[in-house]
Amino acid sequence: MSDFAGMEDLLQDFLTEAEDLLSDVDNKLVDLERSPGDQGLLNDIFRGFHTIKGGAGFLNATELVTLCHLTESLFDKLRNGELAVTSEIMDAILAATAGVRVMFNRLSQGTLPHPADPAIITVLKEVLSGGSAVVPAIPLVASETPQIVPAEQGNAPNWEELHSAVSTALVPTSVKREMPPPAGTSVLPAVTEAEIIIKNALGRRVTDVPGVTGPIGRRAEERQRDTSIRVDTARLDQVLNLSGEIGLTKNRLNALRSDILNGQSDTETLHALDVAVSQLDLLVSDLQNAVMKTRMQPIGRLFQKYPRIARDLARSLGKDVELVLIGEETEIDKTMIEDLSDPIIHLIRNAVDHGVEGAQERRFAGKPEKADVRLEARQEGDHIVILVADDGHGMNAEKLRAKAVEKGLISDEEANTMDERQSFNLVFLPGFSLASRVSDVSGRGVGMDVVRTNIQKLNGSIDIHSVQGKGTTFIISLPLTLAILPVLLVKLGDQPFAVPLSMVREILPIDPNEVKEVGGRATMVVRGEVLPILPLSKMLGWEQENTPEYGVLMQMAELSFILAVDTFAGREDAVIKSLDDFRPKGVAGVTTLSNGQIVLILDMKELLGAAGDQRGVPRALLIKSAEGKARSELKEPVDA
Repeated sequence: MSDFAGMEDLLQDFLTEAEDLLSDVDNKLVDLERSPGDQGLLNDIFRGFHTIKGGAGFLNATELVTLCHLTESLFDKLRNGELAVTSEIMDAILAATAGVRVMFNRLSQGTLPHPADPAIITVLKEVLSGGSAVVPAIPLVASETPQIVPAEQGNAPNWEELHSAVSTALVPTSVKREMPPPAGTSVLPAVTEAEIIIKNALGRRVTDVPGVTGPIGRRAEERQRDTSIRVDTARLDQVLNLSGEIGLTKNRLNALRSDILNGQSDTETLHALDVAVSQLDLLVSDLQNAVMKTRMQPIGRLFQKYPRIARDLARSLGKDVELVLIGEETEIDKTMIEDLSDPIIHLIRNAVDHGVEGAQERRFAGKPEKADVRLEARQEGDHIVILVADDGHGMNAEKLRAKAVEKGLISDEEANTMDERQSFNLVFLPGFSLASRVSDVSGRGVGMDVVRTNIQKLNGSIDIHSVQGKGTTFIISLPLTLAILPVLLVKLGDQPFAVPLSMVREILPIDPNEVKEVGGRATMVVRGEVLPILPLSKMLGWEQENTPEYGVLMQMAELSFILAVDTFAGREDAVIKSLDDFRPKGVAGVTTLSNGQIVLILDMKELLGAAGDQRGVPRALLIKSAEGKARSELKEPVDA
């Protein structure tokens, strides 16, 4: 039973405000270490702890009150000049904020926090009494790293039945058809007819729904996500105003409909109908944009945790590093913020650990002893670009190729054909690492693979620019929102499929006279580049009735290939409907076209991986040759 029965809303409000306050305190502590005499920072941090203590007292979280009171007392002495800011005192304070965060986690589970680590309490009391602070090793705030969940294994889906199912008239997703539960069982969430049909097409039992025990019915523990969002009231007002205008236009259309049904079809009435429909189209587009903006949040809310992480890691490595934040006001889709957290942590940790040199090495290179790591966000067109850059020693393409050959990730022949960009991208291979030893920060060679995997899940891309002796920049490009995905509609026979438009470079005809076999595989030369031709029908396991007439030149990170299809059905802005609970391999989701037809959105990365495993796609194309081996051999926790 919760320790906060009847106070859940109050507890949630407290946690939301207090976590923001604590993140702000962490950043100001990092600033204070650089400017120990800044009275404004001292006062702000004091007020932060005082506010958290007050809320904790109202919730009767006594242990949290005790920890905050000791830290608040320490800051009172600092701002009154009774104590001076030192690295040891800063370690003690940061250990206290880490303890507060642990207590927040307990509160979020509805239970009162346990007492703080006795070592932290002892150190704080020692400092307050005028003694020296000897702080035990402080774990990094965000030392946890993401785990890649392997794709669900099982029998291949019955594609023909699946597409027949989604192409027929289904119950709309907004309409739920409840299935009667068996006697003696608890009532489960309603199941749509679409889910039942698609599950049957995948060869699964109708009863295999979330919450039911069975081969796929076991519910895995989901990582808790913050589903709340803060919206500027001005944006809500805009949505409300547009809704009102749409209501007025609807009334106008109803009146015109009645006139037309009553035989009034003169030119003036038809013109009025055309104007009303055009106005409705404009208003709906404006409403859609306004609703999308309510999902947008300043990326600064994501960035604010990183200065503390960079500071802790740099101190543990004996380096002097400053993390510079730029573009914190840039807005990004709220659903992306949590998924971006782990990749950016990896990149910052790698920049501090591998990218920048130690003080002595920087002096020899004529650089300032303090290294700079820059975290920047900006909007470019319909994409958000995030940069993680350092001024360290940069990457050596030749060394990267040699290491990949040594580990058996690529062959000597493949290494000799790689340009600098392809060589840099080797760091994303599973099992690749330049670290000479395994530590709690790096060395196992799976962290950067996690980065690219998570970015690609967001329909984004990551690229690397590096200059030896000058530094390295990782460039992440993401769509503005995940709610709407521009897609290209391709066809196999009469069946349409959707592929992300961001991966499409161009569309070209496939001339049989230009198709050449290289090593038993069909290829085409496009502007001097030899590219393999992958028929979509073979990737899906369909029998190919006709020779494909068109190709889509696809670009996925460093991979380029021609997707062979029968024809095209145009471009659409797809509103994605997720199929996470019963998603077949190679399907990212479904969307409804303007004509009402339901179409599958293909996950090209999964399909391409399956093609590489089963149908002989060139190893140099996929650069995935060691992935299965690395996944099976590296059964250690994922690290940076």
